[in-house]
Amino acid sequence: MPTAILTGQPVPGSSIESELRSLGFDVQLAAGTADTETLLARVPGEERVAVVDARFVGHPHALRLGLTDPRFPLAAVPGAVTAQPAARRTLTRAMARENSARGGTAVDVDSLADRITAALDADGAEVHRPELGSLVAAVPADPQARNEARQAVAAVDDEAVRLKSAVKARDGFVTTHFVSPYSRYIARWCARRGLTPNQVTTASLITALVAAGCAATGTRGGFVAAGVLLIASFVLDCTDGQLARYSLQYSTLGAWLDATFDRAKEYTYYAGLALGAARGGDDVWALALGVMVLQTCRHVVDFSFNEANHDASANTSPTAALSDRLDSVGWTVWLRRMIVLPIGERWAMIAFLTAFTTPRITFYALLIGCAFAATYTTAGRVLRSLTRRASRTDRAAKALADLADSGPLAEAGAKGLGAAARRLPGPAPAIALLGGAVVVATAALTGFGGPWPFVAALVYVLTSALAVARPLKGAFDWLVPPLFRAAEYLTVLFLAVKADVNGALPAAFGLVAAVAYHHYDTVYRIRGDAGAPPQWLVRTVGGHEGRTLVITLLAVLLTATQFKVALTVLAVAVALVVLVESIRFWVAAHQVGAPAVHDEGEPA
Repeated sequence: MPTAILTGQPVPGSSIESELRSLGFDVQLAAGTADTETLLARVPGEERVAVVDARFVGHPHALRLGLTDPRFPLAAVPGAVTAQPAARRTLTRAMARENSARGGTAVDVDSLADRITAALDADGAEVHRPELGSLVAAVPADPQARNEARQAVAAVDDEAVRLKSAVKARDGFVTTHFVSPYSRYIARWCARRGLTPNQVTTASLITALVAAGCAATGTRGGFVAAGVLLIASFVLDCTDGQLARYSLQYSTLGAWLDATFDRAKEYTYYAGLALGAARGGDDVWALALGVMVLQTCRHVVDFSFNEANHDASANTSPTAALSDRLDSVGWTVWLRRMIVLPIGERWAMIAFLTAFTTPRITFYALLIGCAFAATYTTAGRVLRSLTRRASRTDRAAKALADLADSGPLAEAGAKGLGAAARRLPGPAPAIALLGGAVVVATAALTGFGGPWPFVAALVYVLTSALAVARPLKGAFDWLVPPLFRAAEYLTVLFLAVKADVNGALPAAFGLVAAVAYHHYDTVYRIRGDAGAPPQWLVRTVGGHEGRTLVITLLAVLLTATQFKVALTVLAVAVALVVLVESIRFWVAAHQVGAPAVHDEGEPA
């Protein structure tokens, strides 16, 4: 149980002690600075501890934001400061310095908590100060100031502010106007019944899986039920994040589950639609796989661009300045958020089209919508890169190299061709595009079983090595990972189409889904500052160039039926390896208390 040490002159009628207990703290009273230091030393090192001024006046939610958020090792609001186990030594040092400076005075005239916070700032410690907005948090110096503070507390509805803050500050149009107005109340209902965000996330996944099962029936009733359940799943998907913000129940595992389950739900639903269409005599597996490829590559564009510019300095791009100006005009904000087809708009469209049209029409609409969104966002990023005035750091280059997912063949080639790569006139994306275009075009335009896709894959291995032989610090080098993704995924798609055997495309869908999970997992690790997956995992699953080479070789050596079986075996093998390692990593990270990273921006 966390401990709160209450310091300073007690105030008759104050509710601070009961408020701290309601937040889960064991409250201990300190007579002065020396006593506070003694009590602080007695608190077990693996527990959170807070120092709070007994004269504190403010909203309970202000205290909650300042003292219970698990994402920050050190946090403070006026009159209160807290440290998690990772920052206990830092807090103890600041406390000892204050005790030494004050000589352990029996009664503190000013706020000890605020003095400790100032000492932490002086030490260079990173102290999180939550945005309180209209919430009150103060340590009044006299009765008049106390009355004024209490009046200010009474004038603001603490619960209304808490509900409002449960919603993302930046979200899509559908989510903001059609889901969040009521899903925040579902989040509060869940919080009052002790439900956790992870439980709601799991409920959202189960609902989406049931929706996929309904779509797989191939009946009109099944399609209608699937559309309704998909919307319900999205409402729960919004609710889990709002519950986390409402009750500050952030966790490493929860952040991973939320991000991973979104992809699992959407791609499983695509498979359900394809199965349902097949029951009606319409084979749309190629369309389903095409949508998954397009959506995944679009995400990789976003991830790569953001990582490339994560810590860029001196960025004076006029395109970025224009974008910022457009964001200041109300209607352009919502238009720009809608045309990129974020998850709310996309799922609403899928649900409506599933219920009232056919799977084929649904996939055509998705292909058109996602292609337009990808073109819009990629063009904007290219324009920003054309006019960027920023230096790319080693960290950004490392992140792009990790996102590239180069296997042992590309790594060995990059080492041997480093000198040649430095003499090449073309930038890395042009080399990656050339190799990818060769292998994809050959797979699409030649017959199944011929040697040319394998020969093209050898060229692809060479160009992939050349593309990553130099540090990815160029203005457009963020394009390298998405180009690799498109080349690998589309090669699998076209080879499965050319096999022209029942079951080849579903097997290809499964393989791409397994590999895409590996790529998304890489993104989430990098965003969480956990580094890329271990090298043994990348080498085991072959890297993008190794998998492409193996798949084209199998297409040469095997019959179409045998190729289908091989794709299935590869899909299962890759899924098992990456899932086991991913689950092991994220559970271990959660157990050691790694900081949670939650996306507060526009959803994908």
